[in-house]
Amino acid sequence: MDPEIKGILVPVGGAEDKGTDLELGIIQRNNLNFFELGILRNIVDLVGDETKKIEVITTASSIPDEVFENYRQAFEKLGRTRVDHMRIRNRTDATNHVYVRRLMEADAVMFSGGNQLRLTSIFGGTRFLEILHERYRTEYFVIAGTSAGAMAMSNTMIYQGNASNAHLKGEVKITTGLGFNKDIIIDSHFNKRGRFPRLAQAVAANPQAIGIGLGEDTGVIIRHGTELEGIGSGATFIIDGRFIRHCNIADIEEGQPISVENLVVHIMEKGNKYDIRTRRFEPANVNVTS
Repeated sequence: MDPEIKGILVPVGGAEDKGTDLELGIIQRNNLNFFELGILRNIVDLVGDETKKIEVITTASSIPDEVFENYRQAFEKLGRTRVDHMRIRNRTDATNHVYVRRLMEADAVMFSGGNQLRLTSIFGGTRFLEILHERYRTEYFVIAGTSAGAMAMSNTMIYQGNASNAHLKGEVKITTGLGFNKDIIIDSHFNKRGRFPRLAQAVAANPQAIGIGLGEDTGVIIRHGTELEGIGSGATFIIDGRFIRHCNIADIEEGQPISVENLVVHIMEKGNKYDIRTRRFEPANVNVTS
C-alpha cells in the first residue's frame, strides 16, 4: 500500500450495445442497464452523495455528444444530476482555463471509451494532466474510465495489436499512457476479443508490470495504487511476469513467435482482491461445507 496515494482508480473493461460497439458500451440485461446494476453504481458509491460533481471526459470518442448523453441518462437513473461534459477535442481545449477550473472543482472524472491515443496525445504534458495526478495522489478523488479510458490509465499503454497475430513479436504496439499507475498494464474487452496473447506479450516485454485484462461489464477498484478489488459480472485476468524464466522476445526477429515460460495467471471475480505490491490473491468470502 502507498499511503501517499489517496485517490481511487476504476478501470472498466467496456461492453457492447446489442452487438454495436458504441464506444461507451451500454449493454441490456433483462431490460436493465448494466451500469445501473453494477459498474456505475460502484463508481457512484465511491464518489459519494448526490452533492458530488462528476465530469465525463469524452476526448477518446469520435461521437462525444452521443456518448455523454448515454452517461447522463445512466447517472440520472442513479439519482445523480451533477454530471457535466468535458468536450475536450484537442490540446487547445485541454489548456482552456474553463476546463482546468472545472477539473479543480470536480469530485470525480469518467473517461469514455474510443481511441486511447487521443487521450495521451491530447493530455500528455498539459497542466490538466498534472492536476489530475496531483488530485489523485493527494486527495480522495475518483478517476474512472471504460475501454480506452481504462487502458490509458497506466504508464505502459497498449494502443494497437490484432488478437490473431498477438503471439508474434512486434504485433503489440505499446506507448506511454497517462501514467496514474506505473505498475500495471491494462487491456479491455479481454474475453470477447481474445486479447490474452496481446496482454501476455506486453507483460513479457515489461515483466515488472502486472497485466490486468478486463472483460465486458467488469472492472477493478484500485486503492492506494496497489489494492485491486473485482467488480461487475465478468472476469478479470491478472498476468504476473515476475517469475518468468525463459523469454525469447529480446532475441527473435520482428514477426517471429514469442515463447514465455512461467507466466502466472489469476482470474478474479466480483469481490476477489489482489495486491500488486505483494502479488497476493485474496478470494471473496466463501462458505465451505464438507
